[in-house]
Amino acid sequence: MPTETSLIRDLVLPLLETDLPPIVQLGHPALRQPALPYDGQLDDGELAAFISLMRRVMHAAPGVGLAAPQLGIPLQVAVLEDTFEDPELTDLRERLPLAFFTIINPAYQPAGPETVEFYEGCLSFNGYQGVVPRYRSVSLQYTDTGGTSVERTFQGWQARIVQHETDHLGGTVYVDKVLTRSLCSNAEYLRRWASPSIDEARRGLGF
Repeated sequence: MPTETSLIRDLVLPLLETDLPPIVQLGHPALRQPALPYDGQLDDGELAAFISLMRRVMHAAPGVGLAAPQLGIPLQVAVLEDTFEDPELTDLRERLPLAFFTIINPAYQPAGPETVEFYEGCLSFNGYQGVVPRYRSVSLQYTDTGGTSVERTFQGWQARIVQHETDHLGGTVYVDKVLTRSLCSNAEYLRRWASPSIDEARRGLGF
């Protein structure tokens, strides 16, 4: 009977032979199943290659995070990176650059009671965005690629990315938390609601 390790390797190794595998879309079962804790199912070289592949796919999309289930791989591994800089968004959305890093077996807790609402999208629900309430600040516990346990606190847009990607590993997609009346196509978002604040969208869409 195949072991968990062999099943994971059977899924990952063919991906490593591709340049840019497709990102699975909403409706794919991998997005709705809690991912398996990473426990050495891949050797060090395979894990490094898989993380490098995830980063390439994230950049090509483009996006600011990618979780292994978005490539159909049920492992608790995600990559995050945000190089976007815009002073207007930095002030209102607290969006600061986030250097590339990998999270393995992550979990987060709110680092305070305050929540904030902004539009966000998902590479696995391509073409749409919606307003999601998120904790403004979170404490993230995870294992890094060297096997070290890490705890870091994030706030603002960085905290939003952390929550979004960690949620993926538990089978949660942002549409599970979205304010449904705010959902819109990317085209309508860019045409009407792309200001740093969501106030105009709130009035126009009634959420």
